[in-house]
Amino acid sequence: MMNTILLLLSLVMIACVLCNKLTSKVGIPMLLAFLAVGMLCGTDGLLGITFDNYDMTETICTIALIFIIFYGGFGTKWSAAKPIAGRAVLLSTAGVFLTAMGLGIFSHFALRLGWMESMLIGAVLSSTDAASVFSILRSRKLSLKYGTASLLEVESGSNDPVAYLMTTILLTMMTTEISPGRIVYMIFAQIAYGVVIGAALALAIGFFLRRFRFETSGFDMVFMLATAILAYVLPCLIGGNGYLSAYIAGIILGNLKIPNKKKTGALF
Repeated sequence: MMNTILLLLSLVMIACVLCNKLTSKVGIPMLLAFLAVGMLCGTDGLLGITFDNYDMTETICTIALIFIIFYGGFGTKWSAAKPIAGRAVLLSTAGVFLTAMGLGIFSHFALRLGWMESMLIGAVLSSTDAASVFSILRSRKLSLKYGTASLLEVESGSNDPVAYLMTTILLTMMTTEISPGRIVYMIFAQIAYGVVIGAALALAIGFFLRRFRFETSGFDMVFMLATAILAYVLPCLIGGNGYLSAYIAGIILGNLKIPNKKKTGALF
């Protein structure tokens, strides 16, 4: 059984790598090819592989999203992002909220679902896919005017925490009794703890890396991977937004002068 799983895993990974070559020539997003490979292998696809371990899926997706968001922040140049930071935050907060509301209203009337279920669908679908945006903007070098590339990068990296916050609140409201004061505290805790812990951890790690040298090559990369995970876990333990923390930590570390930063950034 294990050998079969490893065989399928290796074949799927090889197929995804080969699709990257094809999509770069055709000019379509690489993730569309990844989705096509997944649909081909899935229960309703040609291969008909059955997979229903949702706990494992959640774990894998959470870890992957941590690295994607951390990478998005790590590769963001603050000098380019600073002029558009206000607009990006507005898009990733009010823009995501309005998108979720619009999708929720549509789902309620078009799909005839309850209001809570409809708003949950809106919240889940309200954010853009950060991996797609980072991949397209950074690989194709589109030379967009008026700081649009930086605007899209910052917005796509910061809207996932907002969508996660809305989804968490809606799920809590659907499963338990919750007071308005509790909702306000959840919003405060998610944002405040996420920002503060992400910033504090990044500054502490930056201070440490400027004064510590790893004896073995490659350990600095492993250390940065652990930092990304730690930036997510710490605020989650006290009710903060781990994705927001990982993004903030990535931005700060990516703009600090630390040893082997270029090689570490290539890891992500």
